[in-house]
Amino acid sequence: MEVIGKSVIRKEAQDKVTGQAQYTHDYHTSKKLSGRVVLSPYGHARILSIDTTDARKVPGVRAIITGEQLPLTGESMRDRPPLATDKVRYHGEAVAIVVADTPNQGDLAASLIQIQYEVLPVVHTPTQAFQQNSPLVHEHLGEYEREKDVYPVPGTNIAHHVKIRKGNMEKGWGESSVTVEGDYSFSPSDHAAMETRSSTAEITPDGTIKIITSSQAPFMVKQLIASYFDEDIGKIVVDTPLVGGAYGGKASVQLEILAYLSSRAVGGRAVEIFNEREQDMMMSPSHIGLDAKIKIGADHSGVIKAMEIQFLWDGGAYSDKAIDLTRAGAVDCTGPYKVDHVWCDSYCMYTNHTYAAPFRGFSHSELSFAVERTLDLLAKKLNMDPLELRERNAIQPGHTTPTRVLLNQSNVGNLQECISKLRTLIRWEEGPVREINERLVRVKGVSCSWKTSTIDSNAPSGVILTFNRDGSINLMSGVVEIGTGTKTVLAQILAEKLKMDVDKIHVRMTVDTQTTPEHWKTVASRGIYMAGRALLEAADDVIAQLKEIASIVLRAPIEDLEVAHMKVFTRDDPRISVDFKDICYGYQYPNGNSIGGQIIGRGNFILRHLSHLDPETGEGNPGPEWTVAAYGVEVEFDRRDLTYRLIKAASVIDIGIVLNEKAALGQVMGAMSMGLSFAGRETFYYDEFGRVLNPQLRTYRPIRYGENPEYLVDFVYTPDLQAAYGARGVGEHGLLGMPSALGNALSLAANVSLHHLPLTPELIWKTKAGNV
Repeated sequence: MEVIGKSVIRKEAQDKVTGQAQYTHDYHTSKKLSGRVVLSPYGHARILSIDTTDARKVPGVRAIITGEQLPLTGESMRDRPPLATDKVRYHGEAVAIVVADTPNQGDLAASLIQIQYEVLPVVHTPTQAFQQNSPLVHEHLGEYEREKDVYPVPGTNIAHHVKIRKGNMEKGWGESSVTVEGDYSFSPSDHAAMETRSSTAEITPDGTIKIITSSQAPFMVKQLIASYFDEDIGKIVVDTPLVGGAYGGKASVQLEILAYLSSRAVGGRAVEIFNEREQDMMMSPSHIGLDAKIKIGADHSGVIKAMEIQFLWDGGAYSDKAIDLTRAGAVDCTGPYKVDHVWCDSYCMYTNHTYAAPFRGFSHSELSFAVERTLDLLAKKLNMDPLELRERNAIQPGHTTPTRVLLNQSNVGNLQECISKLRTLIRWEEGPVREINERLVRVKGVSCSWKTSTIDSNAPSGVILTFNRDGSINLMSGVVEIGTGTKTVLAQILAEKLKMDVDKIHVRMTVDTQTTPEHWKTVASRGIYMAGRALLEAADDVIAQLKEIASIVLRAPIEDLEVAHMKVFTRDDPRISVDFKDICYGYQYPNGNSIGGQIIGRGNFILRHLSHLDPETGEGNPGPEWTVAAYGVEVEFDRRDLTYRLIKAASVIDIGIVLNEKAALGQVMGAMSMGLSFAGRETFYYDEFGRVLNPQLRTYRPIRYGENPEYLVDFVYTPDLQAAYGARGVGEHGLLGMPSALGNALSLAANVSLHHLPLTPELIWKTKAGNV
């Protein structure tokens, strides 16, 4: 192939590296007002009164909005007021909005709003929430409007319960000669995207609602605002420019609602809600937490016979996307292993934490930490090589998933080859432990992962192609450019299909829901998977139209024509040809007669054969394919002070085919860095009132420059027959096994089993002392 697989420079690269790129907060108008949000100072408290008298006296204040008379919101279940009314349920929850001429005026007025609270008991963890005597976060859970496949338990803190029942557990335990089990936990954390969230809304005199937002899901914004507020969906236009990082955190719809309400309160004037860093970390959705219990049974040779799993997901104060995360964790609960007997209960729990958004990997790095740590416990108990144990149990074509999907080479790939390549990449034959001196030791840990996308079964994607007068092509897709290079790869796919120069393909980077064909959401590593297929259909449409008019011009049958190099020519004699530029807007004969017309290509794609899960057994087809991978992490551990240094991190992913080499490597390495950062240091710390104690990047510390290890990446190439050119998603997969591989390495290094994140020296010390 001429273009596929090449390291094509990203279409937006020059704008980004020169600082010319425009993000949501860069769109300024002199008429734009500022919306400043008043946040809850408590994790759980009843609102007794709100006094806005003094705030309204501040010059420049145009409106003050509180939560009365507003509808409940939420994607899967409507349990979240846009502004808290009867009580606040997490520290940082939005309680009121001040709309003012300037941010400073808004901040002053916000500080003068007097709110009286009655502090309520805080639900700190999903395990506490699961207890019968736990305080209720939602007293009226049974009254909320919800989708039909959401199963809350009224009178409890269970927002949703997913069951997986496969095989016969009694038989599985009977066939097991060895069992191991473990409990695991970690608290919510942050996405820490470089660009904080922001949204601007304006309502024009004709009722058109214009929203500019930093979002991964502009079409969902349009759909939900129409639904929540009974607005005409055709009059809602959502623009999304370039997005400065998202990682799932900008898939939720929040600031867009607040901006819309603010504009409505001031007669439709443009109002921006802009999160500064502390507000972004406290108020907007976070990375989900988890408490997990894993029990594995195997025979004496290490073949896994049964798994019993309980996931208590920390969905936070509102269910929103946590319901989908709970379902995603359930469908892949075993990790990438053949297990005939599975019992899994996956619960979405309400707590008094920030409610959860997807995080790169959509609950799979989280479940993998618990499963893969338990697998290392099994290897130790069997006195077996950890990689050999994983290879022996690796999922393969002909096996079934926990939800009983029959796998084949196309939809699952080759985990055993990933493991084989990893063994070479990290020099596993040298052994997992190497002594440096009396104090230092170098240790390797390994893990595996898989992931499908629990995507809406009717999720659409569309592409439109138009021509310029010189024969170059404009490509329009609803995929949001969130830093992944997806739109450049789409240009490569089109260039390969039409056998033309990729520089002659112009990609529209921004998304406008009024004129851009809809793409469901830019999440779940589904951008290329879905839009790529839609693009190929649009390309076929263009080719058919080009050949149709060219056959008249060249006086040759359509079946004798080929398309390449911006020409249509006869197969047997390429000298007989016509250029794109001469026919893409119709063809004009020398006497002035014209035929044809403007060529516009269109294509769409919708996933096939997906189904809802059976509520009692979990049986169903949740996603189109499973990407598999194997991982290794090497650390240098100090046995005296329990500190460690990251030396190497490795990922081997069955990618199907590489579409853009440097983009793929960049995606995987960036994801690996995020995974190690989440595993080693990122977390929110809370006090007894449920307040976040570290909502600044000074105290919330992702990996800094110079702290990264050497990254090693390799690929396996098992094409997915449903995907464009066989390519599998890869945007998330470098992250998935990093926490578990690091946990396995440090557990071996410290000679203690580590079951909690983040993996700090303090945690290791506490675990060794028996205080965790």
